[in-house]
Amino acid sequence: MSLASDTPALRKARGAFFTPPELSRYVAEWAIRSSDDLVLEPSCGEAVFLLAAGERLRAMRGCAPKPGQLGGVELHEASAAQGEVELRRAGLPASVVAGDFFHFTPRACYDAVIGNPPYVRYQSFTGAARTQSRSAALAQGVRLTRLASSWAAFTVHAALFLRPGGRLGLVLPAELLSVNYASEVRAFLMRRFARVRLVLFEERVFQDVQEEVVLLLAEGEGPTDHCELMQVEDARALERLDVATYSWQPPADGGKWTPALLTTSALEAYRLVESCQSFETLATWGRVTLGAVTGRNDFFALSRERFHELELAESDVLTLSPPGSRHLRAGSFKESDWQRLASSGADTYLFWPWENPSPAARRYIEAGEAMKVHRGYKCQSREPWWRVPLSPMADVFVTYMNAGVMQLATNRAGVRHLNSIHGLVLRDGVQTLGRDLLPLACLNSMTLLGSEIVGRSYGGGMLKVEPREAGLVPVPASTLLQRSPGKALRESRHTVTTLLQRGELQHAIDIVDAIILKDGIELSDGAIAELRDARIVLARRRAARGRAPRRTES
Repeated sequence: MSLASDTPALRKARGAFFTPPELSRYVAEWAIRSSDDLVLEPSCGEAVFLLAAGERLRAMRGCAPKPGQLGGVELHEASAAQGEVELRRAGLPASVVAGDFFHFTPRACYDAVIGNPPYVRYQSFTGAARTQSRSAALAQGVRLTRLASSWAAFTVHAALFLRPGGRLGLVLPAELLSVNYASEVRAFLMRRFARVRLVLFEERVFQDVQEEVVLLLAEGEGPTDHCELMQVEDARALERLDVATYSWQPPADGGKWTPALLTTSALEAYRLVESCQSFETLATWGRVTLGAVTGRNDFFALSRERFHELELAESDVLTLSPPGSRHLRAGSFKESDWQRLASSGADTYLFWPWENPSPAARRYIEAGEAMKVHRGYKCQSREPWWRVPLSPMADVFVTYMNAGVMQLATNRAGVRHLNSIHGLVLRDGVQTLGRDLLPLACLNSMTLLGSEIVGRSYGGGMLKVEPREAGLVPVPASTLLQRSPGKALRESRHTVTTLLQRGELQHAIDIVDAIILKDGIELSDGAIAELRDARIVLARRRAARGRAPRRTES
């Protein structure tokens, strides 16, 4: 394949995104400390990091680097050839080998390994490439799940080419900080290196893709128990010499590094509230459960009109919170809310006949079989296929996919729900209090910041909070709501609900902050502001990933 025929779609398929020169220059200047350093750029594309490394070595030596100082590996043959052309044009003696980086046996001889690893999501990262990469990572004790994208194993494999004390400078997806499958990579980095620095960008580095990136700068022989953090606006800001660094100690078990995105003062405020007795996790209130997984919502979720059209009996259906969570943003879901949605055509019934389906339900089941609904993965794994497994009735709903913030809503309508939201089944002793006040109390900046930290932010800007993660969110304790803050929340309920219905979310949060954080646990105004601003910053970062990239004119 020629370089001319290498389309953006093909580059995306193999995870190739070309790096801004400011970034490659910064990494090369950080990584290369001696005029004799040996440098490797794996997955080098058109050798932008090798070009920057060559200029760095030329400046240090006063002449071109020696043959053999610069080496690269590139899967795409046309890009490898073009990389060598660019290096020759720059007067740099370098060798770029075409081949799969995972097929190269590590030789711990390089002083610096730098570059931008390929980013291929797990859905497309399959077959021999996945098997080889996971084997390479496993050789170093790093067990990667099937959900791991290509960069994870690549990072581990690249580190094996460093001599003792060498330096690793890679541009990685911000998934490094937050996704569960990266926990083994995070733990590996802390074991392997003596210093781990993360450079965090407020704006996207690659304007053509939604993915946020971080810059990993790791060196020396580990282990270490802390990271050094830098936050900059964009790649151009790396040239400033006054960018502050601060130390942060991540979880020892490879847990999420999302708190690294907080300022030092915000993290201090978060840890302060987290450790006080008036806050606990949502799991202490009860059990967070998945919603019903139908396997075919368009068959099982019915509107009122469709229910009557099919002539189903009342015993053939259960009342249902419609798919999605937009209708749960006011803190409660009442019978009147359900009736309004049912009248508007929303899917408010779940097809769920018990032991003796009505004749109409039998006809509908036969129609489903004619449409091969029963052959679907979820349907064929249950008996009978048309009875959807149910979780216990939820006392409180918990939103799952969030463009804004994670919210709770009391299930006052007594309806079932699908897996587009979660359910909270309150434990004995707190059911009345939880149904009455917990959704309102959770509209505080500490809880909302906690959901940003424990949840996951992917392309598209959505905050995704799985049931186990929702259980880890810090929320006001029942003992706090039994005191004066509980009374104040009841008195403010109408005002807060009205603000939520008007879309004035931050105003509602400010009212709850004053009750829970200021008066309830006597947190200072400054600390409350840190939590509020940190939550807004994290939300804006993920929202920026969902917006179309800015176009720049040449």
